[in-house]
Formats: sequence, structure tokens, C-alpha cells
Amino acid sequence: MATKNKTAPKRILIVDDHPMMRTGLAQLIDNEPDLKVAAEADTAGQAINLVSKQKFDLALLDISLPDKNGLELIKDVRALRPEMPVLVVSMHDEMIYAERVLRAGGRGYIMKQEGGEKFLHAIRQVLAGQVFVSEKMSARILEVFSGRQSENSGSPVRKLSDREFEVFQLIGQGIGTRAIADQLHLSVKTVEVHRANIKEKLVLKTATELVRYAVRWIDSQDRS
Repeated sequence: MATKNKTAPKRILIVDDHPMMRTGLAQLIDNEPDLKVAAEADTAGQAINLVSKQKFDLALLDISLPDKNGLELIKDVRALRPEMPVLVVSMHDEMIYAERVLRAGGRGYIMKQEGGEKFLHAIRQVLAGQVFVSEKMSARILEVFSGRQSENSGSPVRKLSDREFEVFQLIGQGIGTRAIADQLHLSVKTVEVHRANIKEKLVLKTATELVRYAVRWIDSQDRS
């Protein structure tokens, strides 16, 4: 009796704190015979727990999670499962976040407003061992690597490290130093050092200027 040589579908983990987004992605993926949503998580903590106990072929995750920045989660996942690729699905502008995702160890970045066909293409491209970003982002990365464009050109916010960027975003949300320290599990002194570095990199003189700049930046991202 001949046995069917059927390849098992690729196991995918979805990490997103919006139930409707998870449901939409799961329906899209589960309609494909070669793909399967094996688990879902709505926090970074849940994701780490799942990744430590199960094997997945791919993690789809959002940047904005209630308990941890997605960039830090990528690094944690890569430390646990260096062989498992991560594709970020986000509403945030890829021109600001995609480079950070790739530097953190992610294998791709796709905006949430893209259509289902594009999502599936991105998933399969990353599963095939390639990197997925939009054509526009790909051209920018090539310019940086070829030396035609400085890595820090454009918005000065790009000069910030991932941790500084995280602190900067929280400042823009009106969160104070002590609350930032508690949220990021850092000392108040460490947050103050980050604030000083951010001011220097953004050429700002006072704490008030920093807050004003951060609030305006957050507001511009919400409108884009």
C-alpha cells in the first residue's frame, strides 16, 4: 500500500493584542493547505512561554504589545529559538521601524493595511529563508549599504538606540520618568541617562523641549 508523502503545514505563532487582527490573520493562514496557526498570544510574556515550550516555523508579531516593546521581544525570541524567523506585522510606518526590526533579528516587516495576498507572499518569503520588506524600504536599505545614503539621514529619531527609542515613545505618551522606569523594569537613574542621551542626539537643551518634541512626534505618527 502506497503511503502519501504529504508535507506537514508550517506552524505559525501569532502575537498581537488585538483579537480581531489575530482572528483575521488566523482565517487567512488556515485557509492555506501549507500553513497552520499553531498558537496565539496577546502579550510578550505569553509568546515567550509558548516559544519556550513549542516549536514554530514562524512568529508573526506586532511591535506594540501591552507588556513589552516588540523589538525587545524579537531579541528574546531569537535568544530562545535562533532558527525561528520573525515577521513583524504592524500599523507603524516601516520607514521608521523596519530597519530596527531587521537589526533586532527580525526577517521582515509588513504593514497591517496590506492585502491578504501580500501577507501570504511575505509569510512564504520569510519561511523560504529570505527577508521581506516593501520595495520602497528595500531601495532605502540598499542605499544605506551602498553608502549613497547615511544610516542616520532623514528623521533624527533614527539615531536613537532601540532602548532610547522606547523611552522616547513613552515620553511622547506623557509618561513620567519613574513610571517609565517601572514599565521597562529599569532604575530611575538609567532612564535619566537615556533621557540625557536622547536630548543630545536630538539636539534639545531642556526636558520641556524633549517632552514637546516627543509629543509632536507621537502625534505625527498617529496621523500618518
